[in-house]
Amino acid sequence: MSRRRTCALVLSLLLLVLGGAGQAQAVGYRYWSFWDLTGGKWTYATQGPSTARPSDGDVQGFRFAVSADSQDASKPRGHADFAAICAKTPAQAGHKRVALVIDSGTTADAPGGETPPAPRTVCARVPADATTAEALATVAKPLRYDTNALLCAIAGYPGTGCGEQVATSRTAPPTTAKADADAEAKDNAQDNADAKSEPARHGPSLGLLAGIAAVAALGGAAVWQTRRRRP
Repeated sequence: MSRRRTCALVLSLLLLVLGGAGQAQAVGYRYWSFWDLTGGKWTYATQGPSTARPSDGDVQGFRFAVSADSQDASKPRGHADFAAICAKTPAQAGHKRVALVIDSGTTADAPGGETPPAPRTVCARVPADATTAEALATVAKPLRYDTNALLCAIAGYPGTGCGEQVATSRTAPPTTAKADADAEAKDNAQDNADAKSEPARHGPSLGLLAGIAAVAALGGAAVWQTRRRRP
């Protein structure tokens, strides 16, 4: 094998590795994520709203955005405080109050032709055994679900679609995280500080580095084999 053919082979393999990594990073899903406020910070909910049963005084949030997974998901923006959200909703025997933060996201994540409503907070007073979905239904109708009970729309937004795959030019998750941090700075300085303290997920993935290393090893072996065959 000539040096020219060896170089061409190595270059082809490298382009395959880089191309595959770019494709993997360019896929997201447009959906409503569900959050619990724990210790003053948003955490991705471990249950769906149709099975979660919040307690009196809980704060829960919903955020519409394009994200790859729960690690990339955008958090609800704005001030989340039970006392402030439910200040005008008195307690009632046999019922509980749940503070809800509903963030319809940004125009960048909106389906084509739709404009996201402004983020809002609302207090739902529901029976003591009610689920989050039932609490949401009392304050943000109409809700829309798909055949698998996935929450597709809150207060009619968005009008179409449900968890669909979305092609995006973003090559790293921090793009959405930075936009959230900038927006939170306008509403709550402490929330902004927390967002900035989160570790950034910049740089190439481990899989990409491993792929490049493998290509380099193959190239080195090919060159060595070429030299060994020379008279």
